[in-house]
Amino acid sequence: MIGCLCIHGFTGAPYEVEPLVDFLKERTDWRFSVPTLPGHGEQQSLKGIEYQEWIHHAEEELKGLNDTCDKVYVIGFSMGGMIASYLAAQYPVDKLVLLSAAAYYVNPQQLAADIFAALKDSMNGKLQENELFRRYKRKITETPLAATLQFRRLVSFIKPMLHQVQAPTFIAQGECDGIVPLKSAEYLYQTIGANEKKLTYIKQSKHHICHCEEKEALFSQVLDFLMKR
Repeated sequence: MIGCLCIHGFTGAPYEVEPLVDFLKERTDWRFSVPTLPGHGEQQSLKGIEYQEWIHHAEEELKGLNDTCDKVYVIGFSMGGMIASYLAAQYPVDKLVLLSAAAYYVNPQQLAADIFAALKDSMNGKLQENELFRRYKRKITETPLAATLQFRRLVSFIKPMLHQVQAPTFIAQGECDGIVPLKSAEYLYQTIGANEKKLTYIKQSKHHICHCEEKEALFSQVLDFLMKR
């Protein structure tokens, strides 16, 4: 049996990776674990949550899969990609998939372009139709500053361990991502210690790479990578 752990991003929820999970479920008989990290989800309450709690929760999910499966793959989106990298550095993981993984945060040029587009939609009375605004309105208004600091501490804690990752690694990054810059994927590719690793760019994708227009092609690449012996 193959187990697959899929980890969402900061202030997010399983919906961020669900399109990929559904794609893989339709084509495999794997066992999936798609947890909601502490303080996240529909009833988001990040106040008082420390980054170690996010890591510990993911560790427990991984241990459960390792106890019952012959092989385990870990997929992480954004902050979840950093947690996935930590797990691959510290525990038996057969393959690692990093999607918009946040080794660095905020692409100023792309974010400025996205904000300009949102302002333009606002002037035309179409703000509620703007995808960026819909996705980030809640994050901007409801995320405590302390939680953002915990996210940054998590990244700082994990970065020194990236060279310990030996599992074959697939890295995907959207070229239009305003949240995680391209240099994040490049840094991960250069720093992760695995001998087998692949970096691919998704031309039209913004940050939520599992929801982009090119997602089917991306998902096929992920499946091919995971199925490859």
